[in-house]
Amino acid sequence: MNAYVFPGQGSQFPGMAKDIYASLPKAKEMLEKANEILGFRITDIMFEGTSDDLKATKVTQPAIFLHSTVLAECYKELGQDRLSALGLAPYGPDMVAGHSLGEFSALAVSGAMRFEDALRLVALRAREMQKCCETVPGIMAAIIGLPTETVESLCNEVEGLVVPANYNCDGQVVVSGEKEAVDALCARAKEAGAKRALPLAVSGAFHSPLMQPAAEELGKAIAEVEIVRPVCPVYQNVSAHPETDPEVIKANLLAQLTSPVKWTQSVKNMLVEGADNFIEIGPGTVLQGLVKRISGGMVNIAGLSTL
Repeated sequence: MNAYVFPGQGSQFPGMAKDIYASLPKAKEMLEKANEILGFRITDIMFEGTSDDLKATKVTQPAIFLHSTVLAECYKELGQDRLSALGLAPYGPDMVAGHSLGEFSALAVSGAMRFEDALRLVALRAREMQKCCETVPGIMAAIIGLPTETVESLCNEVEGLVVPANYNCDGQVVVSGEKEAVDALCARAKEAGAKRALPLAVSGAFHSPLMQPAAEELGKAIAEVEIVRPVCPVYQNVSAHPETDPEVIKANLLAQLTSPVKWTQSVKNMLVEGADNFIEIGPGTVLQGLVKRISGGMVNIAGLSTL
Protein backbone atom coordinates (compact mmCIF):
# COMPACT_ATOMS: atom_id res chain seq x y z
CA MET A 1 0.00 0.00 0.00
CA ASN A 2 1.23 3.48 -0.90
CA ALA A 3 1.81 5.96 1.93
CA TYR A 4 2.55 9.52 0.81
CA VAL A 5 4.29 11.66 3.44
CA PHE A 6 4.96 15.39 3.34
CA PRO A 7 7.76 17.34 5.06
CA GLY A 8 7.51 20.31 7.39
CA GLN A 9 9.50 23.41 8.23
CA GLY A 10 13.26 23.13 7.84
CA SER A 11 13.26 21.31 4.50
CA GLN A 12 13.38 24.48 2.37
CA PHE A 13 16.37 25.27 0.15
CA PRO A 14 17.35 28.02 -2.34
CA GLY A 15 16.02 27.30 -5.83
CA MET A 16 13.22 25.06 -4.61
CA ALA A 17 10.65 24.19 -7.31
CA LYS A 18 12.47 26.33 -9.89
CA ASP A 19 13.09 23.40 -12.23
CA ILE A 20 9.51 22.13 -12.24
CA TYR A 21 8.20 25.68 -12.78
CA ALA A 22 10.37 25.94 -15.88
CA SER A 23 9.57 22.52 -17.31
CA LEU A 24 5.99 21.65 -16.34
CA PRO A 25 3.03 23.82 -17.38
CA LYS A 26 0.89 22.52 -14.50
CA ALA A 27 3.55 23.53 -11.99
CA LYS A 28 3.82 27.03 -13.47
CA GLU A 29 0.04 27.42 -13.41
CA MET A 30 -0.24 26.43 -9.75
CA LEU A 31 2.70 28.53 -8.61
CA GLU A 32 1.47 31.63 -10.44
CA LYS A 33 -1.93 31.09 -8.81
CA ALA A 34 -0.15 30.98 -5.47
CA ASN A 35 1.53 34.32 -6.18
CA GLU A 36 -1.92 35.83 -6.75
CA ILE A 37 -3.39 34.33 -3.58
CA LEU A 38 -0.48 35.40 -1.37
CA GLY A 39 -0.27 38.90 -2.81
CA PHE A 40 3.48 38.72 -3.44
CA ARG A 41 5.73 36.71 -5.74
CA ILE A 42 6.82 33.95 -3.42
CA THR A 43 8.28 32.21 -6.47
CA ASP A 44 10.94 34.93 -6.76
CA ILE A 45 12.10 34.12 -3.22
CA MET A 46 11.87 30.35 -3.74
CA PHE A 47 13.86 30.48 -6.97
CA GLU A 48 16.39 33.26 -6.32
CA GLY A 49 16.32 33.96 -2.58
CA THR A 50 19.07 33.05 -0.12
CA SER A 51 18.78 30.59 2.74
CA ASP A 52 18.18 33.54 5.06
CA ASP A 53 15.39 34.85 2.81
CA LEU A 54 13.69 31.46 2.99
CA LYS A 55 13.92 31.32 6.79
CA ALA A 56 11.25 33.98 7.23
CA THR A 57 8.26 32.01 8.53
CA LYS A 58 5.80 33.79 6.22
CA VAL A 59 7.88 32.49 3.30
CA THR A 60 9.08 29.14 4.63
CA GLN A 61 5.73 27.55 5.33
CA PRO A 62 3.92 28.49 2.08
CA ALA A 63 7.05 27.62 0.07
CA ILE A 64 7.27 24.09 1.46
CA PHE A 65 3.54 23.57 1.10
CA LEU A 66 3.70 24.69 -2.53
CA HIS A 67 6.70 22.56 -3.42
CA SER A 68 4.97 19.46 -2.01
CA THR A 69 1.47 19.96 -3.39
CA VAL A 70 2.64 21.06 -6.85
CA LEU A 71 4.89 18.00 -7.10
CA ALA A 72 2.03 15.73 -6.08
CA GLU A 73 -0.29 17.24 -8.68
CA CYS A 74 2.33 16.87 -11.41
CA TYR A 75 3.02 13.29 -10.28
CA LYS A 76 -0.54 12.45 -11.36
CA GLU A 77 0.28 13.41 -14.95
CA LEU A 78 3.48 11.42 -15.38
CA GLY A 79 3.60 8.79 -18.11
CA GLN A 80 4.95 5.29 -17.58
CA ASP A 81 8.37 6.05 -19.08
CA ARG A 82 8.98 8.90 -16.67
CA LEU A 83 7.61 6.92 -13.73
CA SER A 84 9.95 4.06 -14.53
CA ALA A 85 12.92 6.43 -14.80
CA LEU A 86 12.12 7.85 -11.35
CA GLY A 87 11.48 4.42 -9.87
CA LEU A 88 7.90 5.34 -8.96
CA ALA A 89 4.64 3.43 -9.14
CA PRO A 90 1.65 5.07 -10.83
CA TYR A 91 0.11 7.82 -8.72
CA GLY A 92 -2.36 6.76 -6.08
CA PRO A 93 -2.09 7.19 -2.29
CA ASP A 94 -3.74 4.65 -0.01
CA MET A 95 -2.95 6.82 3.02
CA VAL A 96 -1.22 10.15 3.67
CA ALA A 97 0.47 11.99 6.53
CA GLY A 98 2.43 15.20 6.94
CA HIS A 99 4.93 16.31 9.57
CA SER A 100 3.58 19.48 11.25
CA LEU A 101 3.17 21.97 8.37
CA GLY A 102 3.19 18.95 6.03
CA GLU A 103 -0.25 17.98 7.32
CA PHE A 104 -1.73 20.78 5.21
CA SER A 105 -0.07 19.26 2.13
CA ALA A 106 -1.48 15.87 3.08
CA LEU A 107 -4.98 17.30 3.41
CA ALA A 108 -4.78 19.09 0.06
CA VAL A 109 -3.39 16.05 -1.77
CA SER A 110 -6.00 13.74 -0.22
CA GLY A 111 -8.78 16.00 -1.47
CA ALA A 112 -9.97 16.96 2.02
CA MET A 113 -9.26 20.61 1.28
CA ARG A 114 -8.99 22.74 -1.85
CA PHE A 115 -5.44 23.76 -2.79
CA GLU A 116 -6.37 27.46 -2.60
CA ASP A 117 -7.97 27.13 0.85
CA ALA A 118 -5.06 25.14 2.22
CA LEU A 119 -2.57 27.74 0.95
CA ARG A 120 -4.52 30.57 2.59
CA LEU A 121 -4.57 28.67 5.89
CA VAL A 122 -0.84 27.96 5.66
CA ALA A 123 -0.12 31.64 5.03
CA LEU A 124 -2.30 32.69 7.97
CA ARG A 125 -0.74 30.03 10.20
CA ALA A 126 2.73 31.28 9.31
CA ARG A 127 1.86 34.93 10.04
CA GLU A 128 0.20 34.13 13.36
CA MET A 129 3.01 31.84 14.46
CA GLN A 130 5.56 34.55 13.66
CA LYS A 131 3.57 37.11 15.69
CA CYS A 132 3.37 34.66 18.55
CA CYS A 133 7.12 34.04 18.47
CA GLU A 134 7.75 37.78 18.68
CA THR A 135 5.45 38.32 21.67
CA VAL A 136 5.77 35.00 23.53
CA PRO A 137 9.46 33.97 23.54
CA GLY A 138 10.30 30.28 23.53
CA ILE A 139 12.74 27.74 22.10
CA MET A 140 12.95 24.08 21.06
CA ALA A 141 15.62 21.43 21.53
CA ALA A 142 16.31 17.95 20.17
CA ILE A 143 16.92 15.21 22.71
CA ILE A 144 18.69 12.24 21.11
CA GLY A 145 19.50 8.88 22.63
CA LEU A 146 16.99 8.69 25.49
CA PRO A 147 13.82 6.59 25.71
CA THR A 148 10.68 8.60 24.99
CA GLU A 149 9.34 7.89 28.48
CA THR A 150 12.47 9.36 30.07
CA VAL A 151 12.12 12.61 28.11
CA GLU A 152 8.45 12.84 29.09
CA SER A 153 9.34 12.33 32.76
CA LEU A 154 12.04 15.00 32.62
CA CYS A 155 9.55 17.47 31.14
CA ASN A 156 7.31 16.91 34.16
CA GLU A 157 10.19 17.30 36.61
CA VAL A 158 11.65 20.54 35.29
CA GLU A 159 10.34 23.82 36.67
CA GLY A 160 8.60 25.96 34.05
CA LEU A 161 6.91 25.08 30.78
CA VAL A 162 8.59 22.45 28.59
CA VAL A 163 6.71 19.73 26.70
CA PRO A 164 7.39 17.08 24.03
CA ALA A 165 6.78 18.73 20.66
CA ASN A 166 7.87 16.18 18.03
CA TYR A 167 8.04 12.42 18.48
CA ASN A 168 10.28 12.00 15.43
CA CYS A 169 11.44 8.40 15.94
CA ASP A 170 12.45 6.15 18.79
CA GLY A 171 15.30 7.87 20.57
CA GLN A 172 14.66 11.29 19.02
CA VAL A 173 12.22 13.65 20.70
CA VAL A 174 12.06 17.41 20.25
CA VAL A 175 10.92 19.47 23.24
CA SER A 176 9.46 22.97 23.25
CA GLY A 177 8.79 25.68 25.81
CA GLU A 178 10.23 28.50 27.85
CA LYS A 179 13.97 29.02 27.38
CA GLU A 180 14.94 28.46 31.01
CA ALA A 181 12.88 25.28 31.21
CA VAL A 182 14.24 23.90 27.93
CA ASP A 183 17.81 24.69 28.97
CA ALA A 184 17.24 22.94 32.30
CA LEU A 185 15.77 19.90 30.56
CA CYS A 186 18.77 19.69 28.21
CA ALA A 187 21.10 19.65 31.21
CA ARG A 188 19.05 16.94 32.90
CA ALA A 189 18.88 14.93 29.68
CA LYS A 190 22.67 14.92 29.37
CA GLU A 191 22.95 13.78 33.00
CA ALA A 192 20.48 10.97 32.17
CA GLY A 193 22.68 9.75 29.32
CA ALA A 194 21.38 11.54 26.23
CA LYS A 195 23.79 11.40 23.30
CA ARG A 196 22.84 14.94 22.37
CA ALA A 197 20.59 17.67 23.78
CA LEU A 198 20.75 20.61 21.42
CA PRO A 199 18.71 23.82 21.06
CA LEU A 200 17.26 24.17 17.56
CA ALA A 201 17.58 27.18 15.27
CA VAL A 202 13.88 28.05 15.33
CA SER A 203 12.14 31.28 16.26
CA GLY A 204 9.72 29.99 18.90
CA ALA A 205 8.19 27.20 20.94
CA PHE A 206 6.19 25.45 18.24
CA HIS A 207 3.72 22.70 19.19
CA SER A 208 3.46 23.91 22.76
CA PRO A 209 0.87 25.87 24.78
CA LEU A 210 2.91 29.01 24.03
CA MET A 211 1.37 28.93 20.54
CA GLN A 212 -2.16 29.42 21.90
CA PRO A 213 -2.48 33.05 20.68
CA ALA A 214 -1.79 31.86 17.12
CA ALA A 215 -4.32 29.05 17.53
CA GLU A 216 -7.09 31.52 18.29
CA GLU A 217 -6.81 33.25 14.90
CA LEU A 218 -6.20 30.02 13.01
CA GLY A 219 -9.27 28.49 14.61
CA LYS A 220 -11.51 31.20 13.18
CA ALA A 221 -10.15 30.59 9.68
CA ILE A 222 -10.38 26.79 9.90
CA ALA A 223 -14.00 27.05 10.98
CA GLU A 224 -14.85 28.88 7.75
CA VAL A 225 -13.01 26.52 5.38
CA GLU A 226 -14.83 23.63 3.73
CA ILE A 227 -13.25 20.28 4.55
CA VAL A 228 -14.72 17.17 2.93
CA ARG A 229 -14.12 13.46 3.29
CA PRO A 230 -10.67 12.69 1.79
CA VAL A 231 -10.09 10.04 -0.87
CA CYS A 232 -7.88 8.13 1.57
CA PRO A 233 -7.23 8.24 5.33
CA VAL A 234 -5.12 11.07 6.72
CA TYR A 235 -2.95 10.12 9.69
CA GLN A 236 -3.06 13.36 11.65
CA ASN A 237 -0.31 14.52 13.98
CA VAL A 238 -2.53 14.94 17.03
CA SER A 239 -4.15 11.50 17.02
CA ALA A 240 -1.71 9.40 14.92
CA HIS A 241 -4.82 7.61 13.67
CA PRO A 242 -6.42 7.44 10.19
CA GLU A 243 -8.99 10.22 10.03
CA THR A 244 -11.67 10.75 7.38
CA ASP A 245 -14.41 12.63 9.25
CA PRO A 246 -14.31 16.33 8.24
CA GLU A 247 -15.21 17.62 11.70
CA VAL A 248 -12.56 15.48 13.38
CA ILE A 249 -10.00 16.64 10.79
CA LYS A 250 -10.82 20.29 11.53
CA ALA A 251 -10.52 19.84 15.28
CA ASN A 252 -7.23 17.97 14.98
CA LEU A 253 -5.78 20.50 12.55
CA LEU A 254 -6.34 23.29 15.05
CA ALA A 255 -5.14 21.27 18.05
CA GLN A 256 -1.94 20.46 16.17
CA LEU A 257 -0.57 23.97 16.71
CA THR A 258 -0.32 23.52 20.48
CA SER A 259 0.06 19.72 20.63
CA PRO A 260 2.93 17.34 19.87
CA VAL A 261 3.54 15.87 16.42
CA LYS A 262 3.10 12.11 16.91
CA TRP A 263 5.18 11.12 13.91
CA THR A 264 6.61 7.91 15.34
CA GLN A 265 3.15 6.74 16.34
CA SER A 266 1.65 7.72 12.97
CA VAL A 267 4.22 5.78 10.94
CA LYS A 268 3.88 2.73 13.19
CA ASN A 269 0.10 2.81 12.72
CA MET A 270 0.50 3.14 8.95
CA LEU A 271 2.77 0.11 8.97
CA VAL A 272 0.19 -1.88 10.92
CA GLU A 273 -2.43 -0.94 8.33
CA GLY A 274 -0.29 -2.35 5.53
CA ALA A 275 1.86 0.54 4.27
CA ASP A 276 4.85 -0.95 2.48
CA ASN A 277 5.75 1.81 0.01
CA PHE A 278 6.51 5.23 1.53
CA ILE A 279 7.11 8.21 -0.77
CA GLU A 280 8.21 11.55 0.67
CA ILE A 281 6.84 14.24 -1.64
CA GLY A 282 8.44 17.66 -1.30
CA PRO A 283 11.80 19.23 -0.48
CA GLY A 284 14.37 17.36 1.57
CA THR A 285 14.86 13.80 2.74
CA VAL A 286 14.27 14.03 6.50
CA LEU A 287 11.10 11.94 6.54
CA GLN A 288 12.74 9.16 4.54
CA GLY A 289 15.35 8.82 7.26
CA LEU A 290 12.77 8.83 10.03
CA VAL A 291 10.57 6.25 8.30
CA LYS A 292 13.62 4.04 7.78
CA ARG A 293 14.45 4.15 11.49
CA ILE A 294 10.85 3.61 12.61
CA SER A 295 10.27 0.72 10.21
CA GLY A 296 13.65 -0.86 10.69
CA GLY A 297 14.25 -0.50 6.96
CA MET A 298 11.69 -3.19 6.21
CA VAL A 299 9.65 -1.17 3.68
CA ASN A 300 10.33 0.55 0.38
CA ILE A 301 11.18 4.22 0.92
CA ALA A 302 11.58 6.78 -1.87
CA GLY A 303 11.58 10.51 -2.35
CA LEU A 304 10.12 12.88 -4.91
CA SER A 305 11.66 16.35 -4.72
CA THR A 306 11.73 17.14 -8.43
CA LEU A 307 10.44 15.85 -11.75
